[in-house]
Amino acid sequence: MRKIKQILLSCLALIMLTGCFEDLDDNAASSSDIKDFVWKAMNSYYLYNDNVPDLSNDRFGINGVDNRYDKTEAYSEYLNGFSTPEELFSNLKFDPLDPFSVIVPNFYDVLNLQQGVSISNGMEYRLYFIPGNQTEVFGVITLVLRNSVAEDLGLFRGQIFRAIDGINLNADNISELLSQDSYTLNFGAYLDNGTEEIEDDDVILTGNSVSITKVEYIENPIHEAQVLTLPNANVAYLMYNGFTRNFDNTLNDVFSQFQANNANELVLDLRYNGGGSIQSALHLASMITGQFNGQIFSKLFYNNNQEFQNRNYNFTNTLEGGGAINSLNLNRVYVLTTSRSASASELIINSLRPYIEVIHIGDNTSGKTQSNRLVFDSPDFNSNDVTTSHTYALIPLTANSTNVNDELVPPNGLTPDIPIIESPFNLGSLGSIFEPLLATALTEISNSGRSIPIVDEIDSTMREVKIPNQHSPIEGLMFED
Repeated sequence: MRKIKQILLSCLALIMLTGCFEDLDDNAASSSDIKDFVWKAMNSYYLYNDNVPDLSNDRFGINGVDNRYDKTEAYSEYLNGFSTPEELFSNLKFDPLDPFSVIVPNFYDVLNLQQGVSISNGMEYRLYFIPGNQTEVFGVITLVLRNSVAEDLGLFRGQIFRAIDGINLNADNISELLSQDSYTLNFGAYLDNGTEEIEDDDVILTGNSVSITKVEYIENPIHEAQVLTLPNANVAYLMYNGFTRNFDNTLNDVFSQFQANNANELVLDLRYNGGGSIQSALHLASMITGQFNGQIFSKLFYNNNQEFQNRNYNFTNTLEGGGAINSLNLNRVYVLTTSRSASASELIINSLRPYIEVIHIGDNTSGKTQSNRLVFDSPDFNSNDVTTSHTYALIPLTANSTNVNDELVPPNGLTPDIPIIESPFNLGSLGSIFEPLLATALTEISNSGRSIPIVDEIDSTMREVKIPNQHSPIEGLMFED
């Protein structure tokens, strides 16, 4: 991986890096060669390979360990039955349990994303059907990233948009319109028509608009960090948007500031955190605690071909490179989530619970307990001796992640102790003591009793429109280190 990252850094000025590797066409791999790699990698590493008949060695008369990748006639005919590597990959996934495994045509894109580098306009959003309508859609901005195009344009959380480039959003066109690198955002207003029922509500265009463009962007996952002073506690509030390894030292500096301000409670906001590095999750858990150094934080369990790699992640008091971790030594943490909180975010909740009290506030999480690995076309599928004939790679599910008690994150997600769904019409300002989810946590800290907020009827009635990977191609994935 070190060699790959050195190449990555030398080409970082060309974001997505395709220009750096145009010379690969001189020795381009055939489609059959790439499909051969796809099958081999899935046979070796895929967590659910035993559940996919086409991944059986016996399926093609490929037996043993040393020669299991010899090409038989049946195997070659099988590969040739798929027009593209993507089609083959889709056929090899165990669909009931796997909406997460990914094939990528250029692994340098993924290496960039793992470093927090992307093409982005800095605007994140959620999409909803207009009440009483089965097709028409509107969007609500939920997050404006720091130092981004969206922030420079003055966009803010809670703004409603109804159209793109003057075209009203609907279920059929939202993916195409919002995937453009540049577009005009046409704002809207929500009308309740003076009634309590929402069936007659509507969203209309206001006539206001702004042109917005995606550019090279490096996101610092620490979106908000502050200490709030209550009569009975100094509450650290951290909104953390991604488990990004190269920001672990920055995160540790934030905890140093929490220590300096005598923080004795922590509200950890993971509501839009789709995951990332397991090692970063371990570091964060060790910063929250500190009293469990050397004990098991989480475990990984691989398939039969890779079970020799089964491993534990232990709480630590040092960062990579030897720096001391700044720990709060807490026995309790409040965690805020939405349905977008996935993988490493869920790992934090699930793996801390055997050790400290975790008060989970918000919506059910995504429900991803499995880890992923970036699998290259190389002799051992790692980053050494990667072929230069193509840049395809796989990000399959490779292991089940559990806590110290071997408990998985359930597929329907982690259920909050205090359920409260973000309302598109009452989002509040992130970090404000009046923002609904943070306010709920602060109320819990201030009061000894546990109050259960009632979700507004409008929240449970509004139907959200889901677009896979609408914010990042690797959103929701959890990477082994």
